[in-house]
Amino acid sequence: MAKTQKKYYVVWEGYKPGIYQNWADCMKQVNGFSKPVFKSFTRHDVAEKAFSEFPEKYFSENYSEPIIFADKAMDSITLAEINTKKNTETPIIKALAVDAACSGNPGVLEYQGVDVSTKEMVFHQGPFALGTVNIGEFLALVHGLAYLKKEGKSYTLYSDSITAISWVRRKAIKTNLPRNAKTEELFKLVDRAIAWLQNNEWKNPIAKWNTKEWGEIPADFGRK
Repeated sequence: MAKTQKKYYVVWEGYKPGIYQNWADCMKQVNGFSKPVFKSFTRHDVAEKAFSEFPEKYFSENYSEPIIFADKAMDSITLAEINTKKNTETPIIKALAVDAACSGNPGVLEYQGVDVSTKEMVFHQGPFALGTVNIGEFLALVHGLAYLKKEGKSYTLYSDSITAISWVRRKAIKTNLPRNAKTEELFKLVDRAIAWLQNNEWKNPIAKWNTKEWGEIPADFGRK
């Protein structure tokens, strides 16, 4: 009897995004989740690479295995069709948008969350003496997730930072910013944010804000 090939399951959208070693653990993260996104891979290094990226590329007809969706109507969608949908759709109104601003990179940092429908500020943190835009965007996303979970809101969470979204998915950051007396306060928040991601589940979709089609994200500080 042929040996069953080992598979690694990447969950991009689920209760706890990550890489799972077996189908049963994967199902715990996607079963009952609204529009989960997940796929199996036969190599761990390929799975790690896929998890660090957006799943759209794995919709391509040139890719050997189509991505698995809870909505079976999405199984055969092509990358071109996805790009078309992204360019024509309008943003979800029942959503929270987050953004960060930095006077230099690194520089003085702050971040905020804004209700997309009302344009009202939901939270604001900073200024921090020294930080980077990516760290600010990451903290804003985690702050947004924690806020939405506490309030029991099923909102979509928007960010215009691909890097920050990938950090949230990996539950880790990658930065060259030194940890010292000037940045310690900020790094303590990063530690708390990572701990929150590791110890909490959330159902809120995280989406990339389409700046090209929709204009600046509602949480933008307007300092460009």
